[in-house]
Amino acid sequence: MKVNYNVSAMIANNSLQKNDKLLSESLERLSSGLKIANAKDNPSGLAMSRRMNSQIEGLGVANASSNDAISIVQVADGTLSEIHEVLQRMNQLAVQASNGTLTDSDRQTIQAEVTLLKEEIERMANTTQFNGQSILDGSFDLKGYVTDQDGKTNPNIKVSTYSDNMDQGSYLITGLNVSYINLVGTTGVDKKGIFCEEEVLKDIKIYKDGEEYMTNNMLVSIQEDVLTLSDSTGKKLSIQIDEAYSGDLNVELTTTGAMTMQVGANEGQTLDIRINKISLTTLGLYNLDLANEVGAREGIDSIKNAISAISAIRSRLGAYQNRLEHTVSGLDITVENMTAAYSRIMDVDMAEEMTVYSTQQVLSQAGTSMMAQANERPSQVLQLLQ
Repeated sequence: MKVNYNVSAMIANNSLQKNDKLLSESLERLSSGLKIANAKDNPSGLAMSRRMNSQIEGLGVANASSNDAISIVQVADGTLSEIHEVLQRMNQLAVQASNGTLTDSDRQTIQAEVTLLKEEIERMANTTQFNGQSILDGSFDLKGYVTDQDGKTNPNIKVSTYSDNMDQGSYLITGLNVSYINLVGTTGVDKKGIFCEEEVLKDIKIYKDGEEYMTNNMLVSIQEDVLTLSDSTGKKLSIQIDEAYSGDLNVELTTTGAMTMQVGANEGQTLDIRINKISLTTLGLYNLDLANEVGAREGIDSIKNAISAISAIRSRLGAYQNRLEHTVSGLDITVENMTAAYSRIMDVDMAEEMTVYSTQQVLSQAGTSMMAQANERPSQVLQLLQ
């Protein structure tokens, strides 16, 4: 028996400290619900879980962004639906004005309604907004730029639109020789347009990187003040020309400008939503005049083309919405699975941990009792000294 150094007490104290530490860690896990409460618990597991959590949070934001994109498409489609109805009414009026039983005075009355309907199309296109941004004025259409043969920008010559399958880069349009009119018709309706001889139209060519482009049955057409080049593969480029012009044009297509929506948690996981510009010019209705029988009959075809153009735009928007809805569903499933994986790494099994806690609590209590017993042992030396 020794007095100076109570080795038994030291042993009991070490065991008590160890058990108390394990008990504290178990209490932390139980109170936080986390299996990895500190980095020391599982360094690699913590690093993996932090990356997972970042991904889960990002997917949540991407989900909200995708739903915003669906809302934008719905707003645009709603306005285009009304424009469709306006065009259907204009078509009825054009057919009515084409009837030989009507006088020009009757047709002027019809034209008065048509003029108001044209103004309403422009108003709806210019005032449809989402979060303060106009969405039908061409702000989110693919961008293209035109310079003349001297390399100068001309505000009267610009890219109207082009198809999705047009390649990015620089183009050269040759053989242009068009005249232009801008006048007020007999009924007070403004008219504008470009004209070109049929033989000259056949001489118009488009080149890219020095090689002829659109070689598959290229067709050159003019509608009001818009010159359109297209081929059988679906490639189409439209140039709006508001002055007489003769010479070559340099065109730069950027294939950018669409509304870019972040539909994933990582860089590059985006979806570009293209919304064409809606105007009387792009629909070919600027010169629509039903005040005479000839104009009424020509108007039927113009309105039919406008209805087809709106239908094509709405079809693309519908495809966007379908894709976005699938995207949202995919994001929901991914978040669900990643959350389950994150939980398996981070969340503590409460039943198992409670068993550990109970064991450590008993050991801690036993250690405390043994510590008390060990501290009592030196006092027994007094019995030897008496």
